[in-house]
This record gives sequence, C-alpha cells and structure tokens, in this order.
Amino acid sequence: MIEALNVGILGGGQLGKMLIQAALDLDLNIHVLDPDPNCSCAHLVENFTCGSITDYDTVIAFGQNLDLITIEIENVNVEALAELEKNGKKVYPQPHIINNIKNKVSQKIFYSENNIPSAAFELVENRKEILDKAESLPFVNKLAVGGYDGKGVQVISKREDLEKGFDAPGLIEDLIDFEKELAIIVARSVSGEIKTFPLVEMAFHAEANLVDYLFSPAHVSPLIAEKAEKLAILVAEKYEIIGLLAVEMFLDKNENLLVNEVAPRPHNSGHHTLRANHSSQFDQHWRAILGLPLANTNSILPSAMVNILGEEGHTGPVKIEGLDKVLAQDNVYPYFYGKKITKPFRKMGHVSILAKDFESLKEKVIFVQENLKIKSIS
Repeated sequence: MIEALNVGILGGGQLGKMLIQAALDLDLNIHVLDPDPNCSCAHLVENFTCGSITDYDTVIAFGQNLDLITIEIENVNVEALAELEKNGKKVYPQPHIINNIKNKVSQKIFYSENNIPSAAFELVENRKEILDKAESLPFVNKLAVGGYDGKGVQVISKREDLEKGFDAPGLIEDLIDFEKELAIIVARSVSGEIKTFPLVEMAFHAEANLVDYLFSPAHVSPLIAEKAEKLAILVAEKYEIIGLLAVEMFLDKNENLLVNEVAPRPHNSGHHTLRANHSSQFDQHWRAILGLPLANTNSILPSAMVNILGEEGHTGPVKIEGLDKVLAQDNVYPYFYGKKITKPFRKMGHVSILAKDFESLKEKVIFVQENLKIKSIS
C-alpha cells in the first residue's frame, strides 16, 4: 500500500516536474526542496520548500517528516541523506551510491574495481599535472565534481590546449574513437526486479556538449543491443541501486562497448519514453523505489527526442516561435519545462517524435530543429 505516503524530491527542475506528473497517477503526496523559488516544480505542489539541497541542516529539516526521499540531481548533501537513512527514512537511490556517482573519479575507480569496461584513465590534481601529460594526448579532461549538462568535461587534443585543463582535481581519460554514443536506462526495484528500456542512439551538440537529439531504438545489430543491455544490467547490479540508472556508453570502431558515465535518476536519454513507450522512465522510477512491480518498457513505435535549447544571443523572458508548425505535424509532442528565463543552450524543453520508419523520424527531427525556437522577448 502507498496510502498517504509523504515523498520528498531533492531538486525542482524539469526532471522533478516530470516525476511529479507521474506521481499524480499514484496519489503520492509530493514535497520538493529547491533553492530557486521559480523553479519548474515550485508551483506544482502544495509542499514546496525554497532552500539549499546542498546544505546539511536544510536537507535534514526537509526530510524529518517524510517517508521516502529521492533526487532529480546528484549535487545534493549526501551526508544529510545518509543520516536520514540511518534514522529510518527510505532514501533511493541510496546515499552511498549518489556519493560515488556524483564524483567522476570515484565513479571511474568503481568501474575499474568491478571489471566494467571503460576508457583508460589517470587521476590529476590540478592544471600543472595536466601540463605534464602531453604524451597522453589526445584525451578528455573531467572535473571530479561539479560538472553537469556538458560543463566540467572538455577534449584536449593538442599541446596548445593543455593550458585549458581544469585547475582542480579530476581525471584524464583516453579519447575514444567511437562509432556511436549509446544509452540505456535500467530500473532496479526494492525487490531486485530489473527491467531495461530499449537502447538509444544519441547525437551531441558540438558546442553545448549535451544531447542534441536521439533515436530509439539505436541503429545497431541485435547482438550489440543485447550486449549493451547486459552491460547496463551488470552496472546496476554491481551498484545494487534502487531506482533508475542511466548508463551512457561508447561503441568503438571494433564494436566494443565502454561505459562512459552513469546517472542515478531519470535522464535526458529517456524523455521520449513519456510518449513512445508503454511506460515512461518516470513511472518506472516510482515503481522501483516504492517496491511495486515494474512496468512494460516496450516501444510503441520507433521514436526520436529533440532537446529544445535556448537560442544563441537570447537571454531573458521566454518567447516560443514555431509551436503552431510543430503541432501541425502528426505524432510530434512538445514538452516545455516551465522555465521563465531563457539563456543560450539552456534546456527549455524537448520534443518526442513517433514514426513507423527511421527516414520519417529523421525528417521530423530536422523539421523541429528548423522551426521550433526558444528566444527572449526583445
């Protein structure tokens, strides 16, 4: 039974908004903590608290009267969550898992210790150490903590770029000559039941370093899809996570799969499931952490998802252009995040697209990108 269950979400962004909408189907009593009084979730729930999700005392106070606590972002006070867990509160994903994954160094060490294939890496403490790594070029430099939505990750290709290295603890890892970037979302429930969503293929925005669009299912052989599913399940089982785990992978030129990064929450690579699958990643997250049977994750039709980013040169109150053109298309579903201020490359929404074949999906992806624009009111 989930009667009168008080559930808290740390973070009030777009993932929180979509979690709340799925929670309404289960009559969950949702509480949200976020530092922004105008965040996406602020006006969606009666129990909204404006406060820091990284402050120990604030998180402790927020969780005192809750039965269950979850997250929509990793940058939270893990020590407070661990204390709440110690005091009998259910916290999913578990605090020690959040703590490992929020730090890219400990995440990579976890892969190494558990024989999970990933790019070779070295730890670095500062820019000075990066300057001494010319023999390792080209490589990817990642901050240990604080990176999000493409920030905190950069490719360093030549000696002149070494000066751009992050002057903070992190790592450098081999730059993989990959064929495709793939992702798969795994749900693992309280009971240990596991289900995956179909593998997706992602295309990244070159400048913003975040997902531009994706296709589901990925255009790979059945053998590669099966190997990717097994690898994602392996990672979830090694972590023993309760909830969702988004597993991002590279498929290299030799058809090897390498885990890039994971996220212990709903993820951008699963937004299309709101329309394209029999259940969404948000439905599945609630089922997993509430100990309910996991749902059917099968696709209804092949699909695509396009991120709607704030236009370059536009900062300020939002103006949406081209919505009428997009809505005139069959099986094209815009979803906006409720953000009142746009900035260049800020995630403002996404569009889910369904079609019977890949070529039709591709045409509609291009149509959406050319016609739907988020600008500021001049």
